[in-house]
Amino acid sequence: MDIKELFIIQKQNEHKGTIEVYSKIPREHLHWRPADGMLTFGQLARHVWMSEQGQRHIAVDGDWSYYETRIPQGLFAILGEVLSLEDELEQMRRVNQETLRAAQALPLERWDDVRSSARWDMRLPVGVVLFRIIEHHVHHRAQVGTYMRLLTGQRASPYAL
Repeated sequence: MDIKELFIIQKQNEHKGTIEVYSKIPREHLHWRPADGMLTFGQLARHVWMSEQGQRHIAVDGDWSYYETRIPQGLFAILGEVLSLEDELEQMRRVNQETLRAAQALPLERWDDVRSSARWDMRLPVGVVLFRIIEHHVHHRAQVGTYMRLLTGQRASPYAL
């Protein structure tokens, strides 16, 4: 198994777990957050797919425009208003499919290419950027699980019995 095959398998599995966890968010609590200054459930969902899309553009196209907007303006400024969890889940599914198609189409020899930005002082191999998408999803999936536990006392884990 090469790195591309590993990524695709892990991305498919991660996505399944992410959708399972986010699907457990109570619709009436879409705008709930544990404390001021933290993302709401809905904002977490939006952030996850927007970030994946931006990271994919860095990896595949060398396009840093997501960072060009997100870093100077801040996360809250770019997220906008979240109206429906179903819409956010659909965006997660759409972006996931786009990422899987892009990864599949990316020749294996390009996975070691380095994406660099002098402005952000970053130099990262394409494969690292793509695998960071998975890590980022898992991080926020755990955050949703923590929010759920605080709010309802229930577990949101895809591994919960």
